Amino acid sequence: MNRSIIRSAFFVLLAFGILSIFLNVSGPQKVAAQQPTGSIPTVTGTPQGATIKVTYPEQINVRAGPSSYLYLPIGVLLSGESAPALGRSPGGDWIQIQYDGVPGNVGWVYAPLVGMSANANLPIVEPPPTPTPVTTPTIDPTLAAALIPAVTPTRLPTFTPPGPLVIPTYEVVGAQAGGVPLGLVIILLALIGAFGALISFLRGR
Repeated sequence: MNRSIIRSAFFVLLAFGILSIFLNVSGPQKVAAQQPTGSIPTVTGTPQGATIKVTYPEQINVRAGPSSYLYLPIGVLLSGESAPALGRSPGGDWIQIQYDGVPGNVGWVYAPLVGMSANANLPIVEPPPTPTPVTTPTIDPTLAAALIPAVTPTRLPTFTPPGPLVIPTYEVVGAQAGGVPLGLVIILLALIGAFGALISFLRGR
């Protein structure tokens, strides 16, 4: 009798355990949501300012100031590349842009080589001071004397005035005083020849 009671109790406990396992597996499970800790960062957008875009078909120079002669190039912008515009030169020919990686992170580009975004009202920016040379070139007089040949001055030739100008004179040839003119002699000889030719013609007939 004790064994039958023990068996019955065992089967009851076994059935209860199986039922409890089945209820736990098939039933909905409630999972507590994890609450975030700390502050959540917020992303705020900033309005985009004026920009320039290179319209020149080749790359252009970015210079340290608004001049091609007073300021050296500090970088380049490729054709079609854009950059934020910061200001204009007093004459409006140059535009100051943001150019990272150089002192001050700014540079200058020539305005006719770039296009400006619409509704761009740039402030006037004074140009930076022009760079001064690190050293002032000096000429060593000893080296200059060695390289420049010495020129010995020579006397200029003395001027000798030319002699007096002699104008030749010509005598009229033709007739001498008391003689027969040469033209008359030639005419007489021509007449004599013509007369002789006429006589010879008449004789031949």
